[in-house]
Amino acid sequence: LVPQGLSMDASKKVDLKIIIIGALGVGKTSLLHQYVHKTFYEDYRTTLGASILTKVLVVDNTPLKLQIWDTGGQERFRSMVSTFYKGSDGCMLAFDVTDRESFEALDNWRDDFLEKVIPREQDFPMVVLGNKIDLCDRQVPKETASAWCKEKDIPYFEVSAKNNINVAEAFETLAKQALTTYKGIFESYLTDSIKLTPYDKPKKSCC
Repeated sequence: LVPQGLSMDASKKVDLKIIIIGALGVGKTSLLHQYVHKTFYEDYRTTLGASILTKVLVVDNTPLKLQIWDTGGQERFRSMVSTFYKGSDGCMLAFDVTDRESFEALDNWRDDFLEKVIPREQDFPMVVLGNKIDLCDRQVPKETASAWCKEKDIPYFEVSAKNNINVAEAFETLAKQALTTYKGIFESYLTDSIKLTPYDKPKKSCC
């Protein structure tokens, strides 16, 4: 029996927090605006700290409300950005395919995130986006990025925020991963709750 009030209702909206991290200038804000507003955001002002947009969608017949956190990529904001990791259900790592350094920084961004997510889970819902494939001065071959992601078992998407290539697919893949993990944690909580119910306490013996 499932304790009253703890059933997972597929028709009930699930709130998930998604965070986008990566080096300065890789296009995190543009990716987010393309996904949420279907527009190319060409304002190059640096994100200070974090800004948040929401998106409602349905995944596996479950209504989701994604709270997507766009974070600043400047090194001097790294410690502040890491305070936003708490409570995340999914992480999007972004780099610029025309900027080799932004790709090489992925290890640090990923490690920093995993170190601060409690409990630490190596299989935490995560995707990698190689942005700006619409530009011709590419520095990071697709094979190089794919190999890095394959080694860490993270889905990889080549995307263009400007031309809206693979943006929705990347976000929805992460949303699906995050929902699956959320359901797993919920079911585990249910199981533990059932185990802890006092129905089967041993009866006191009479002397």
